[in-house]
Amino acid sequence: MTGEPIVLAEALHKRYGGTQALDGLDLAVPAGTVCGVLGPNGAGKTTAVRILATLADADSGRARVAGHDVARRPDQVRARIGLAGQHAAVDDKLTGRGNLRMFGRLYHLPRRVAHRRADELLERFGLAGAADRQVRGYSGGMRRRLDLITSLILAPQVLFLDEPTTGLDPRSRGEIWDAVRELAAGGTTVLLTTQYLDEADRLADDIAVVDHGRVIATGTPDRLKASIGDRLDVVLEDPAMAGGAAAVLHALAGAHPVLDGGRLSVPLPAGAVRLADVVRELDRAGVAAEDVALRRPTLDEVFLRLTGTAAGAAPEHEKETAR
Repeated sequence: MTGEPIVLAEALHKRYGGTQALDGLDLAVPAGTVCGVLGPNGAGKTTAVRILATLADADSGRARVAGHDVARRPDQVRARIGLAGQHAAVDDKLTGRGNLRMFGRLYHLPRRVAHRRADELLERFGLAGAADRQVRGYSGGMRRRLDLITSLILAPQVLFLDEPTTGLDPRSRGEIWDAVRELAAGGTTVLLTTQYLDEADRLADDIAVVDHGRVIATGTPDRLKASIGDRLDVVLEDPAMAGGAAAVLHALAGAHPVLDGGRLSVPLPAGAVRLADVVRELDRAGVAAEDVALRRPTLDEVFLRLTGTAAGAAPEHEKETAR
């Protein structure tokens, strides 16, 4: 893709009291893609979204969305974006249709246009059958889907989704995923913050890993996985042979394997060793193996390697200030 990224952040800093929420964050999102932003609690994800969506001011740095500076032209940015936060912002006392019509009027759409747009969105995202029911009777997934489509009233160029599936059951998460895929297929740029690594793996074209207010790694899910190399797993017929097997794997891989029951696992740089070589060397050492396999690391393992923290975890003093 050519031209300036549709979402661009350069050296963003933001402090809340004694907490450094952003510490030089850089981010570039090409138009028409889904960017997954991952990071532990308190890493700066929500603060970055709030600045990009003109809900907070950076202390320093520069940000542009859809070609407009978020600090100098916030009105132009707001006219081109949608935002769905971590908690549904719909009115329980209104129907689904009533909520969408209300948001359309809040966006200053003519009444007829707001009504037509509400009907289009309800049909497109599978809520037409529940359109005239009060939202208080909706399931969690339906409420989040309705909240998401309220952010689409103006057909935004960029949609910010801040942990949109937090607390949802697997079926409801799948419904939101389908909605995001449909938006991306229609050309909407989506910036998605999430603590669910499988969500980013399935939805994102590119991923930015944020820790302590900085982007520390970027790339496609596959590229990030490849960056830490494959793992070699060996399942032994006799766990008593673990010592001999470990010596063989250390010699081949140059790293100490981890033993878990009768399974040995060791990180392996891509293309460094062939499975046939492993089998031959184990046989020479008199070690019988039930299974020998190369395994691509999961995004969870990449995240843990990069941040030293499991997804969703953070020390209490590092938790991000919600403003």
